[in-house]
Amino acid sequence: MLKTILKRILQCIPTMFIVVTFTFILTRMIPGSPAATILGPQASAADIAEMEIKLGLDQPYWKQFMDYILDVLQGNFGDSYMYNRPVLDLIAERIPNTLQITVTALIIALIIGVGIGMFSALHQYSILDYVFMVLALVGVSMPIFWLGLMLVNLFSVQLGWLPTQGRGDLAIGLWDFVSHMILPCACLSTIPMATFARITRSSMLEVIHNDSIKALRARGISERSVIWKHALKNALPPIVTVLGLQIASCFTGAILTESIFTWPGMGTMIVNAITNRDYMLIQGVVLFFALVFVIVNLVVDVVYMLINPRVSYEGGGSK
Repeated sequence: MLKTILKRILQCIPTMFIVVTFTFILTRMIPGSPAATILGPQASAADIAEMEIKLGLDQPYWKQFMDYILDVLQGNFGDSYMYNRPVLDLIAERIPNTLQITVTALIIALIIGVGIGMFSALHQYSILDYVFMVLALVGVSMPIFWLGLMLVNLFSVQLGWLPTQGRGDLAIGLWDFVSHMILPCACLSTIPMATFARITRSSMLEVIHNDSIKALRARGISERSVIWKHALKNALPPIVTVLGLQIASCFTGAILTESIFTWPGMGTMIVNAITNRDYMLIQGVVLFFALVFVIVNLVVDVVYMLINPRVSYEGGGSK
């Protein structure tokens, strides 16, 4: 297993280099100049040119790219043009807020989604099975930005039950903290929840119809033990694989969710960085997200090997 992990880590190096390269190229394609944005519309051409020299934007692109690569290799993501602070400090400041809603949304999605999937598998072709799977299909297909706007319109504008902007403060009260999380987490958890429900149902149906499960029932083992100790364990590998993908999806979805609900996290920060042409901040946040995806996929692969030892990553198949 150690050899496989080392191999996967080495495979991540070219992936990260490609991410850094494409991010650098795409940021330079954004119309406008960071110097002009910083100085404002009243700035003269001479002032803009002077600011570009100060920021190092007067250098050829290949020189800017090489300098950035060398800085990243030393653990330096550069300084934000907009905030005039190190990018790593800004990421460290905002990432807890993003994790607050992404982790909460994933936990909600996993518990409810897996529960619905198991219920549907154990009650196949029942009315509730059809209802849940139709809702899951709708949930998977629903654009997250549209859902967010609908939640805002219903629960805030029409009913006035929940706040839609900012992050709650525990110092004010527990309800203030929780109420600000309800809509963002509901919005962010919908697609993962629907995905978990569909995958769990499919995986459980495949397992409970196996001869091994039928043999356990024939031996008189209780249905609860058969389902929770044997069927669910054998149905876990596809769920774990999907979990890794949904973690990445939640981080991506957080960009839209935080923008809709004005949540002070990484998503809001990168949107502001794009608007203000903050090259260093954009590159740093994208690189950070890429690192998270790589680490999550590596962890998922390790967990998959632990719960399903028959998988051989060395040979690319089953032993």
